[in-house]
Amino acid sequence: MWRGGDFRRLWLGQTVSQLGEHACLVVLPMIAVVTFHAGAGELGALRAVGQAPFLVLSLFVGAWVDRWRARTVMMLADLGRALALGGAVVVGLLGGLGLPALLVLAFTVGALSVFFDVAYQASLVQLVTRDQLIRGNSALEGSRSAAQIGGPALGGALVSLVSAPIALACGTLFFALSFLSIRRIRHVPRVHPRGLIERRAENPSRVWRQVHEGIRFVARNTSLRTIGLASAAAQFSFAAMMTVYLLFLPRELHLSGTAVGMTLAAAGPGALLGSVLAARLPSRFGHGAVLVCAAALGDGVLLCVPALPASSAITLPALLAVNFTFGTFGQLVNVTVMAVRQAVTPERLQGRTAATITCAGMGTTPFGSLLGGYLAVESGLRTALLMTAAGMMLSPVLMAASPLGRLGRSLPGPHTAERDPSTPPYRR
Repeated sequence: MWRGGDFRRLWLGQTVSQLGEHACLVVLPMIAVVTFHAGAGELGALRAVGQAPFLVLSLFVGAWVDRWRARTVMMLADLGRALALGGAVVVGLLGGLGLPALLVLAFTVGALSVFFDVAYQASLVQLVTRDQLIRGNSALEGSRSAAQIGGPALGGALVSLVSAPIALACGTLFFALSFLSIRRIRHVPRVHPRGLIERRAENPSRVWRQVHEGIRFVARNTSLRTIGLASAAAQFSFAAMMTVYLLFLPRELHLSGTAVGMTLAAAGPGALLGSVLAARLPSRFGHGAVLVCAAALGDGVLLCVPALPASSAITLPALLAVNFTFGTFGQLVNVTVMAVRQAVTPERLQGRTAATITCAGMGTTPFGSLLGGYLAVESGLRTALLMTAAGMMLSPVLMAASPLGRLGRSLPGPHTAERDPSTPPYRR
């Protein structure tokens, strides 16, 4: 059954938090490019620093989330991001904001985003039943899509119209509102209080064993292993492509900050459509077929972007159409993948499984961002964009060549993992 009130609070908090996060993903690079005239190498470094926490922290965050209440982790992450951005606003008003400060801010916000993202994915299984995972993920991913509409457009417009500190201040407000919404969630995870206390008292070596258990579980499950590999390929190439893309739009196509924001925001309406489709298509055509076809269509359309001319009447409409298509099929993949992952994972391993796959996928993004900056310098923006967009096609190939691509209309059952005898017993 839905825990209606708590789910709505999670949904609202996640929506507002994602709005702030997506605004920051545009604000920080655009401040670097527009205000501080950052080059390709500097932009690649800034994006790599912001993405590095996914590689460095994800596995440990997964163990942390499985030992603590997801609500507490989300609240602390929102509060930390609000304080970090608030501090940056003060520094900016005093005239001290520059590329070094942006690097520190990008790493801090990125690190706290890892905590929030892993925790909200793990929290859903405590609020809905297994057969409602697609519906729950569709609602949450739909809210993320709404954030993708408003966040980039707002971020691009703010950088163009107001000062950098004011642009950053909006993120502070969003994260504060998310904190207040999630704070009202009342459901307590189904773990015996004594077991929870014992987990908090465990020594660091026990944390390493928990991390290893999560990695081993993902590695031994064919579907999860393929999801991790496909995610790594897609995220690495996408990070490289976006580093080039954020330079290509204003410098090669001569788009303003507002137009860049509109272009990126076009993925949002598409993602809303993708969330709706995700609630219907997998049960009709099969989860595997939907994953492979949606990934191929969504990633393949990006190959059209390097061919667009500068300062043409068709440039902006074509970019909007490409990003809408990418958002639709990309979201269809995201929702379906998350439902498969949650369905095959026991509840006690949800946090570690999410973190392991996040590390495998998002952990590659710092290297992708650095590669994108290098290719932009060495090969030129159009060639670099074509190369990185082509790299994204490896993800649907990996899924099609594995049993994941042959999943049927029903979600697979949970994998029975071997219980660690040192793990405290659960009371369900």
